[in-house]
Amino acid sequence: MKDVTFGQYYPAKSFVHNMDPRIKILATIAYIVGVFLVTPFHFLGFAACLIFVAVVTAVAKVPFLRVLKSIKAILFIVLFSAVLQIFFNRQGNVLTEFWVIKITDYGLLNAGYITARITLIVLGASLLTLTTSPVELADGIESLMYPLKFIKFPVHEFALIMSIALRFIPTLLGETDRIIKAQKARGANFESGNIFKRAKALIPVLIPLLISSFRRADELADAMDARCYGGSKQRTRYKKLKITYRDIIGAVVVAGLIVGVVFLNKFYVVLAV
Repeated sequence: MKDVTFGQYYPAKSFVHNMDPRIKILATIAYIVGVFLVTPFHFLGFAACLIFVAVVTAVAKVPFLRVLKSIKAILFIVLFSAVLQIFFNRQGNVLTEFWVIKITDYGLLNAGYITARITLIVLGASLLTLTTSPVELADGIESLMYPLKFIKFPVHEFALIMSIALRFIPTLLGETDRIIKAQKARGANFESGNIFKRAKALIPVLIPLLISSFRRADELADAMDARCYGGSKQRTRYKKLKITYRDIIGAVVVAGLIVGVVFLNKFYVVLAV
């Protein structure tokens, strides 16, 4: 659980950390769009996205291994999707066959395509949370959603919920790890038996975790009430968001990535013809 990096902030003084959170959110969305624009089975586009992630990680001064650890949270989903494509995709030329299972070249390519897409999206999203504090992320979301206030949408409250949720991800992971260690010290076994026995063994972990979560939520609500917090009022800000040269450069770089992906798609079509 210590390896789960999504929702955790990595403090550093870098070009990416000092960018406006609004630009980083929009850049992340544009990057995800760029990943989806990659032509199926065209891995040059994925290579361009991977190089982009590597460069941003180096500029942000975040350890690349820490970014890679974010994949561990969705490793089961990635492997499950790949296995489904390999063993149950009937399109393409059959490479090998065993009983009712047929492995085709199309299934292998599709498995690699889906794996690359999911992995790159998670890497880009984890970079956003690693380089943006929960407070900055909430301010950026609130600023981007400001037009929704005209239709009476609770923008500030929604941004606050997102900020608190991201802030408590590492806290709850640490609490879960502490409860598991306490249960193991009492003789609990979480590593042996079939899937049903393992699920049953997690009940002594989930119940204390839920109780602890409700207790923390109650304490946070009391603390906010004691400070006379009112989300619906016109609140002032200690730090106002401003667009600087860093944000313009970052926006141009992300736009260049999308243009590059589109160009590679056109180049792939020309080669295919």
